[in-house]
Amino acid sequence: MFSASLILALCYSSRAQSLYMPRNIKAAYEKNTRSMDGKPGKNYWQNSGRYDITVTALPPDRTVRGTERIVYTNNSQDTLRRVVIRLILNIHKPGAARTGPTGPDYLTDGIQIDAFTENGAAKPWRSIRFPVTAQYVTLSKPLMPHDSVQLGFDWHYQISLQSNREGMIDSTTYYLAYFYPRVSVYDDYNGWDMLTFTDQQEFYNDFNDYTLTVNAPANYIVWATGDLQNANEVLQPEFEKKLTQSMQTDSVIHIVSAKDLSAKDVTAQSSRLSWKWKANALSDVTLGLSDHYVWDASSVQVDDATRRRASTQAAFKDNAKDFHLSVKNANYALRWFSRNWPGVPYPYSKMTAFQGFADMEYPMMVNDASTPNLSFARLVQDHEIAHTYFPFYMGVNESRYAFMDEGWATTLELLIGRSEMDSATADNIYKQFRVTSWINDPTAEEDIPIITPANVLNGEAFGDNAYGKASLGYFALKDLLGDQLFGNCLHEYMSRWHGKHPMPWDFFYSFNDASGKNLNWFWSNWFFSNGYIDFALKSGTKTATGYTLNVQNLGGFVAPFDLQIKYEDGTVQTRHQTPALWQEDEKSASIEIITDKKIQSVKLDGGIFMDADLSNNVWKP
Repeated sequence: MFSASLILALCYSSRAQSLYMPRNIKAAYEKNTRSMDGKPGKNYWQNSGRYDITVTALPPDRTVRGTERIVYTNNSQDTLRRVVIRLILNIHKPGAARTGPTGPDYLTDGIQIDAFTENGAAKPWRSIRFPVTAQYVTLSKPLMPHDSVQLGFDWHYQISLQSNREGMIDSTTYYLAYFYPRVSVYDDYNGWDMLTFTDQQEFYNDFNDYTLTVNAPANYIVWATGDLQNANEVLQPEFEKKLTQSMQTDSVIHIVSAKDLSAKDVTAQSSRLSWKWKANALSDVTLGLSDHYVWDASSVQVDDATRRRASTQAAFKDNAKDFHLSVKNANYALRWFSRNWPGVPYPYSKMTAFQGFADMEYPMMVNDASTPNLSFARLVQDHEIAHTYFPFYMGVNESRYAFMDEGWATTLELLIGRSEMDSATADNIYKQFRVTSWINDPTAEEDIPIITPANVLNGEAFGDNAYGKASLGYFALKDLLGDQLFGNCLHEYMSRWHGKHPMPWDFFYSFNDASGKNLNWFWSNWFFSNGYIDFALKSGTKTATGYTLNVQNLGGFVAPFDLQIKYEDGTVQTRHQTPALWQEDEKSASIEIITDKKIQSVKLDGGIFMDADLSNNVWKP
């Protein structure tokens, strides 16, 4: 005799289908580098490097020169006979594969390798005639498992006059990103990452230790990833003191004002200064420098248990009104993200906002455009700071699975926005920028499953999958699980994969394990299907105890919604429906309304889960 609970378990098991998994991903689980409980497998590994970089930028000279030594460690079980070097700025070379048109001011000769060494021995650099952003280098001696190799590069490039993520902001303000040769990721499921950087998809990097020296002229201030090691050597005592003070107060300190800059006595007065920075266990370093940017700073307590503080800084033109609020806004953001969502203490020692063009995130830095709309400027800065957790706290492969970072940053952007303004306004902004264009566009590109690798997508298909659709999926999951369980699962996932390289399946299985629920029906629906949001209130039936409403899921996505029930006596009742409504049948659901009142009308309202067709969202008896 079968027990009722066993019958239910068997029925549930048949519905909880396994998730599609590409063959190379399956192989990783078979090798136990990944585990079906969502944890790193017993054989998990990842490679890393120690980078010692010196870069010289002497505006208005456009030539940037660098030298570096990399100690790259092979933690895999594989013998590596060659390594892949990423030269991201080759995106600027004529003929490079890129997304979108470019003008002549965008183009340069890319990165020019002047010298290359392996374990101290000079080797010829193989120049490739066509422009590539990832290049194989054959090693003289194979790199054995658990051994390391030292690679050396001298290089130069011309900074682009018209770029986005990096380049010349003006003739004496530079933002340097992706400016150094780096070893590409060698991982357990794809081997060497050889994806071409096209200026649309973003990045995938190992966690490395960095020492960075920036040579710049006197009267130029440098801001960079990491902790400044020699403030006393590069700043005059008055300004070094202000910087130190800013790290112990919530108040905004104007370290360098426009008046200070005009006096040309902020830095030490050697013709060339070497600014030294250090950063460990990070995926990248970046920097900005200028002779006319003012400098604000403060700090905020980000870890209540240890009382650890993080420095908040901003570098900008004095006429940028939004940037005058940047440090204050950053203090709020770091505190809020640390204590609320994701509820993990901000992991780094500082955050610097630099006025540029990109609206782009980097470890410990954001490069944001200035805008007269102060609310929008704050939203953009919030979004870029949120990337601290996704992808930097965990080394997400943004190139292939952009929804794993952009979708989360978009979700955090709305959650913090609801605390900075009233929820209705924040939700309306979210709908305007993240949902409207997708849900109102019926073309096939919009229905491509979110799990589709981002590197094969373009245009709206890429943007909506990475940002709005993925974010809605996370909000639907939050609604399904409830805040407490959702938060517990999120913390467990982040803890397991902090400093590592999670894939989508690690995320899915980690939530399954931490929640104690098989959520594969949900993942399959939101991330593997070609659904969208379109519900219809098809019919209603009077019953002995009230009414039965039939709701059809025409679009396919298992989104939550509210039923707004208006009775003939003028009272209104709201009944919330979580995605659990659709677990048994994703296409049709019956909802019982127990009441002795007579219904005048029922309206289905999805809130941020905007419906593709509102004409069938009202039922009247």
